[in-house]
Amino acid sequence: MKKFRYSLAALVSISLLHSCTKFDDNINVSPNYPTNTSNATLLTYAETQLQYTTESPYGILFAQQLSEKIYTDASRYTTVNYDYYWIYTGPLMNLNLILNSNILNDQYGSKNNQLAVARILKAYFFWHATDRWGDLPYKEALAGEKNYTPVYDTQQSIYTDLLKELKEAAAQIDNGAGVAGDIMYGGDMDKWRKLANTLRMLVAQRLSKITPDIAQAEFADAYANGGFTGNDDNWVYRHIAETANQNYWYYVFSIQNRLWYCISEPLVNYMKPYGDPRLSTYADPNEDGAYVGLPYGLDANAAAGYAPADVSYLGAAIRKQDAPSYLVTYGELLLAQAEAAKKGWISGGDATAAADYNAAITASVAQWNNGDTTGVGAYKSHDAIAYDAANALKQIGYQRWVHLYMNGYEAWAEWRRTGYPELQPAPNNNNQPVPRRQGYPTTEPNINTANYKKAIDEQPGLNGKDDLNGRVWWDKQ
Repeated sequence: MKKFRYSLAALVSISLLHSCTKFDDNINVSPNYPTNTSNATLLTYAETQLQYTTESPYGILFAQQLSEKIYTDASRYTTVNYDYYWIYTGPLMNLNLILNSNILNDQYGSKNNQLAVARILKAYFFWHATDRWGDLPYKEALAGEKNYTPVYDTQQSIYTDLLKELKEAAAQIDNGAGVAGDIMYGGDMDKWRKLANTLRMLVAQRLSKITPDIAQAEFADAYANGGFTGNDDNWVYRHIAETANQNYWYYVFSIQNRLWYCISEPLVNYMKPYGDPRLSTYADPNEDGAYVGLPYGLDANAAAGYAPADVSYLGAAIRKQDAPSYLVTYGELLLAQAEAAKKGWISGGDATAAADYNAAITASVAQWNNGDTTGVGAYKSHDAIAYDAANALKQIGYQRWVHLYMNGYEAWAEWRRTGYPELQPAPNNNNQPVPRRQGYPTTEPNINTANYKKAIDEQPGLNGKDDLNGRVWWDKQ
């Protein structure tokens, strides 16, 4: 399975967009190192790396949104250790160069806006990373040649700082010029402000099991400051129909001809009975015109027993060359707000929760079906889908799973937090449970030995083991 590793050297080229070269693990650039690369170019490169927080198959497989038809090891949890170095040496290093720049040229936007955008992006990448691995190098990271063995910060301290950074970044945005080199929002600072508040709500809600009082206070404050208000605010990575900028799934299916991924049976079994309008986008019908999911977690021999003509592969619209990748969306925010209202974090109770829940489904269908909401009314009228105060949190959890299709790491994190959907472990995996984290890179015990060992020993949820079964700090049992 393809690993995404990227070279800092790529940023010296204007044609860097989506360059795909394996980086050298030893590359580590000091933030004080003089560079002729503009902050606009640094920002563009960092933003090109956003796609890889969603397009990696592992999170999608852990969330059981897809099933593997061939080479089923990932679905059976045989890979334990995962590489995070690309996040540090690529986007985070670039963003740190912006944040530590002695010259923030006004031609690239107001100084405050350049800093705010870099802070928001940095918070997002670290949020993605800590949810996968737990404790991470944070405060001492990105020092380059000054420190090759940074200490690990606790996930609790990382989350505390992420919430602070997002709040301060939203407040830092001013009425000056928008940032140059911004391929996500085109320098629209109002959208960046909404994103910061939206992210803060999502980050805060992740703490609902471990520090519910802090989670509620942070969520309510960010909510009061205003998040996304429609699908036009969605944070979307927009691919282009050209080789250097294409969607990863197009590359897998159309270039490599690897017809390995089908929509999962658990997901089809939840969507199909109620006529979910998104199913025709999520999957292609089989040769009989039916939507049939592939059972999850089969070994290679069992998976081979399903003829390609009999199952539904990943939908053609999602694997187009220019198909977008959704990172943070209005639909997810509405579901987060519905949960918050149900729990009393924000005012309105069940009335607000129901309104946001229903609006979320409509927004999700519109997002996935190119603005077409045909069938959404009938779908929401089914007893199992219509808002039910007694089962609202379960309904919200399942809708989040459906909506976060192909944003697997986020869907997997939400499963760990809420328990929804009610996933079952892969049947052919030596009795291993569904993973709850990913192991640190295999080289980390050798290059950062003392700090690595300390991090393993001091995370209570790991029980002294760097494996898939430990729990990160917020994943309270």
